[in-house]
Amino acid sequence: MMQKKKPDVDIVLDLLTTVQEAKPHSAFIKSLLFQYQERGGLSKKQLEGLYFKAAEVKTIPEKKLITLQAIIKKKPTRFKSTLPAPAPLYTKDETTGTLINDILVKYPQHKRVLFLKARYDNNETLTPAEISELQKFRKLLT
Repeated sequence: MMQKKKPDVDIVLDLLTTVQEAKPHSAFIKSLLFQYQERGGLSKKQLEGLYFKAAEVKTIPEKKLITLQAIIKKKPTRFKSTLPAPAPLYTKDETTGTLINDILVKYPQHKRVLFLKARYDNNETLTPAEISELQKFRKLLT
């Protein structure tokens, strides 16, 4: 939390009470005052809202509004990053697909290769041992 130069001077609390006296039925100001008293501070967006409400009240000195603007400018601005582009959960390895098809062209009834093709078609990842097994089958065929 920030160290105040003069702890007895609280511009935000002064503005909140002044605006609440000017607009006693404003739920927004009541909630800001409650949060300020409970948590001891307001966010940048809340302070900006307070500034716009306080600017409407003519009895508030201009110096207090300028001080509130300075407090707002000191607060960090938070930006939301953009969402990443949707990517597919699984991308098929095309070399594995051609390897399976090459084997099945010569031996269409090979049970192990048919099993691996079914797993490949269901977007299941093939283990490195299974891929090396397919490569071994292909070497035996050539």
